[in-house]
Amino acid sequence: MVNIPTIVFDLDGTLADTSADLLAAANACFDQPLLGPTDALTAFLGGRAMLRLGYQRLGREWSEADVDRDYPRLLAAYADGICVQTRLYPGVVAAVEGLRRQGYATAICTNKPEGLAVDLVRRLGIAGLFGALVGADTLPVRKPDAAPYRLAVERVGGGRSMLVGDTDTDRKTGLAAGVPVALVTFGPEGQSITRLAPEALLHHYDNLAEVAARWVPLR
Repeated sequence: MVNIPTIVFDLDGTLADTSADLLAAANACFDQPLLGPTDALTAFLGGRAMLRLGYQRLGREWSEADVDRDYPRLLAAYADGICVQTRLYPGVVAAVEGLRRQGYATAICTNKPEGLAVDLVRRLGIAGLFGALVGADTLPVRKPDAAPYRLAVERVGGGRSMLVGDTDTDRKTGLAAGVPVALVTFGPEGQSITRLAPEALLHHYDNLAEVAARWVPLR
């Protein structure tokens, strides 16, 4: 039976800073720049969260029906500009390659729709670094439900595992799955992410091997 120590990564705000392209897609729904760089955290909470913030700034009445109407438009705009300003965080490639050389399995579990996530990691040139990718619509449920995380681990033949993420959603996913979580401090929340009391903090990808060895040792 395969039982490979596994590190699972969130995508947006963890492996790559996708905020600028996400915000641009939301602004396309309003035909004006209602959202800007200071709204990066909202961008990482998802398209619907960005739409709600934009509606609030328009200063008019809105409902969830407006969100449902504009969400497909946002996804289409994002698909057209998915990797214009998106950049990997420093050290990602070397760190993940290093884990794999040591014998870890690696996977992605994201709340981005699977098709968009697959396209993005391909464009970023990192698709070959991960043995599985589970997106928001791979299953009927998404993070913080534990099922998508567990599927990502299962698909790479994993055993003991941990999650590397950047938001409260990732922290809750780890708690639901009963696994340790490392939250990055270079994401939109910066050092304030410490308020979530994760098992580990990741200040730079240069420290990833150390974090993995502590919480998911190879032996």
